[in-house]
Amino acid sequence: MADSLNTPDAPPSAPHTPGAPVRHARAKGEPRFPDGPKADPAGSHFERRIRSFQPRRSRVTAGQADALQRLWPTWGLDIDGQRVLDLGELFGNDRPVVLEIGFGMGEATAQMAAADPDTNILAVDVHTPGQGNLLNLAERNGLSNIRVGNGDAIILLREMLRPDSLDGLRVYFPDPWPKKRHHKRRLIQPAFLTLAATRLKPGAIVHCATDWEPYAEQMLDVLTAHPDFENTRADGGFAPRPEFRPLTRFEGQGLDKGHVVNDLLFRRVPHRDR
Repeated sequence: MADSLNTPDAPPSAPHTPGAPVRHARAKGEPRFPDGPKADPAGSHFERRIRSFQPRRSRVTAGQADALQRLWPTWGLDIDGQRVLDLGELFGNDRPVVLEIGFGMGEATAQMAAADPDTNILAVDVHTPGQGNLLNLAERNGLSNIRVGNGDAIILLREMLRPDSLDGLRVYFPDPWPKKRHHKRRLIQPAFLTLAATRLKPGAIVHCATDWEPYAEQMLDVLTAHPDFENTRADGGFAPRPEFRPLTRFEGQGLDKGHVVNDLLFRRVPHRDR
């Protein structure tokens, strides 16, 4: 998650090409973005566990860095696990909130936010360039219904969200961890769904999509077996891609290679004790 910027190859006075990666020297221990997302917001507050994500070291463009510095204090959220969020206060309104885990570069998130301004999206990822890019897109398109979370979504769900606070959950193209010994790292597991169910209102939709067919089959099996969710498909199978989920660049590349994309739409059932 903490990825240092490289020292410059050119003299400090060399002109910067717009959109090119930001390259400058930092003193040891100096934060990458003083007013932006923290490298490890939860720090050592919580036990170590198997993580379902792999932080990626990537270069940040000048535009992304500028967005992180300027917009993070207003539209960003470090997932530190140290407080319970008031989502109405976070967004400045009481509209429905959908949690999106893993948004990549944020293009699809921005499109969905623009198409449905009455729904707030709390988008969580650990990819710094993607965080900056989504903030850029939100500002450029006037999307006040987006907040960008930095850190572990499990800690967010477990420590920072109230019961029945979410109106939906989106997990699009999560890491499939294809090797058998890594399957335990996959996000969609019974324990994760049990945790998510406590934060989802009855009737909330869990929407997953993947182009890795073995993972799609596992998702279908795990969601079908879970007592807190029911398939919105009467036949108990996969759903066609709904119109509100944009066709992403990544997805298009997969389709060009012959990959099969599967969507799953499951509904949170009413609480059993009610």
